[in-house]
Amino acid sequence: MSETPTKNPIGIEEIRHFTEILQRYRTAKASVDARCAEAERWWRLRNTGEEGRRYATARDDGYHSASAWLHNVIVNKHADITDAYPEPLILPRGEEDVAEAEMLSDILPCILEQNHFETTWSELAWQKLKTGTAVCKVIWDARRAGGLGDIAIERVDLRDICYDSRVRDIQHSPYLFHLEWQDAETLCRRYPTLAGESLHSVLTPVESGDDRLPVIEVYYKKEVDGRETLQYCRYVGEHLLFATENDEELCRCGLYDHARYPFILDPLFPIDGSPCGYGYVDLCRGAQTEIDLLKTAFVRNALVGATPRYFSRGEGVSEEEFLDLTRPVVHVNSASEDTLRRIEHDNLSSSYIDLYDRTVKELRETSGNTETGSGNVSAGVTAASAIAALQEASGKSSRDASASAYRAFGEMMELCIELIRQFYTLPRRFRISDRDGESRFTGYSAAGLRPVHQIGAAGEDLGYRIPLFDVRVHARRRNAYSAAAQNELTLELFRLGFFDPARRNEALAAVTLLDFEGKEEILRRLKEETGSACERTSL
Repeated sequence: MSETPTKNPIGIEEIRHFTEILQRYRTAKASVDARCAEAERWWRLRNTGEEGRRYATARDDGYHSASAWLHNVIVNKHADITDAYPEPLILPRGEEDVAEAEMLSDILPCILEQNHFETTWSELAWQKLKTGTAVCKVIWDARRAGGLGDIAIERVDLRDICYDSRVRDIQHSPYLFHLEWQDAETLCRRYPTLAGESLHSVLTPVESGDDRLPVIEVYYKKEVDGRETLQYCRYVGEHLLFATENDEELCRCGLYDHARYPFILDPLFPIDGSPCGYGYVDLCRGAQTEIDLLKTAFVRNALVGATPRYFSRGEGVSEEEFLDLTRPVVHVNSASEDTLRRIEHDNLSSSYIDLYDRTVKELRETSGNTETGSGNVSAGVTAASAIAALQEASGKSSRDASASAYRAFGEMMELCIELIRQFYTLPRRFRISDRDGESRFTGYSAAGLRPVHQIGAAGEDLGYRIPLFDVRVHARRRNAYSAAAQNELTLELFRLGFFDPARRNEALAAVTLLDFEGKEEILRRLKEETGSACERTSL
C-alpha cells in the first residue's frame, strides 16, 4: 500500500497569504516610502546639473537659483560620520571568556574589511542624512569564501523592506519582508526552473518605468518545541524558491539560531511610534527653498538693472539698430524725449538682504552646521587644541548622529558574533594587523563560543553556559585637529615630567584624575613601570 505524500507546510496558498500581508504592510508604509523617494528626488534634482536645469526650465521658463547651503550641510555631516569610522572592542562577561573576546576583537575588523565596510559605512551615512533612516542587513551568505560561506553586511533601501507599521521595533513585527528587484532574464538564469513560467507580480517598483520583478524574502517568527525560531521563505510571483519550514532540519531550528530579524534600522531624528526617522532634507528643505526664492529674485532684479529698457513711440526708432550695440549710428524719424524714454528701475531694499542672511543663518543654526563646525574659526585661533575644542563644542549634532550609528553598529557586531557561533564550524584563517603595523596569521573557529557544560565543586551538574560578550564601539580614526590636540597633550605631559621614572607615582595619581583619549594605555604603562621599580627595589 503506497503512502500518501506529505504536503509541504509552505505552498501556493501560504505564498498568497504572505503576499496579502505584504500588500497590507506596504500600503501602511506608503507615507514613509513617499517621503524617502521625495528626499532622494530632491537631492538628485539639486545635485545633478542636467536634471537641475530641466527642473528650473519646467518651473518658470527662466533663471532659478539652486544654491548649495543644504548640500553643504549634508556633506559636512557625512564627513563627520566617516571621520568617526567605528572599530569594535569585544568584552567578556565571564573571566573564562577573555581569550575568546580578544580573538573576536581581532577577527571582526577582518570580517568588516572583507565586506568593504568602509564603503558600506559611507553609504549608510548618506542614506541616514538624506532620507532619515539607514538600513543594514547582516546575513550568512553560503556562496562566499569559495562555497564555505561567510558573513555578508549590506546596505538596504528603506523602501524595499516592509514591516508592521504599528510597532516601534521591527523585531516585534509578526512578519518582515525584503524585496529584491531583478529582471526576468537574471532570475531565469539563476533559477532555471522559472524558465517559461509566468512571473507576474501584483507588486510594482517605487520608481515608475522600472520593469524588474520582485524576489520576495519573508522572515517570520514561529515557536517550535517551546523555543522561538526565525523562519524564512523566498519566492517570486507564486513560485516558491526556498522555505525553511519545508526543510526537515531547518524547520526545527529556523534560519538563524539567534532568532532575530537580520535587519538594523538607524534613524537620524526618531519619530515616536515608528522605527524610522526623518533627515536633513526634511528638516531644512523649507529654509533652502526660501533662500533660493530670495536669491532668484535678487539675480533677476540685478539683471533688470544691468540691462536698461526703454519705451518707444511708434516707428520713431529702429529697434534693430538700437539693440545692436555694435552700430555707432541709430536712425530715428524724429528725435525727442517723447520718442524714446528709459524704463525706471528700483533697486532692492537692504531689508531683503537682511532677510536672506537671516534665512541662511536659520538653516545653519537649525542643522548645527556652524562655521566652527565646518572648519572656519575666528582669526587668532591657531592652536590645534583650541580649534579642536571649538569644533567639539559646535559638533554636538554630529556626535549625536555618530552615537546612534555606533549603537546600530554594536547590534551589527552582535549579529556577527551569533553568526560566527552558528556557522564557523571549520577553522578560518585571518590576517591580524597589530598597532605597530606588523601582521600575523591565525586560525579561528567557533569551538570556544559553543555551550560549555558546567560541573560544580561537588560534582553536581550545573547545565550549560553560553559564552556571552558585550560590544564597545570607538572611533578608529580621528580628524587632523583631534590628532594634533592629542599630540599637544602628550608633549605637555612630557614637559610636566609625567614620564620621569622618579615621578612615576605622582604621574600615576594625576593621570587617574584626568580624562583624555588613550588614558588607559598610559595608566597601564605607568603601572607596569611602577611594578618593575618595586621589584628592583626589593632585590
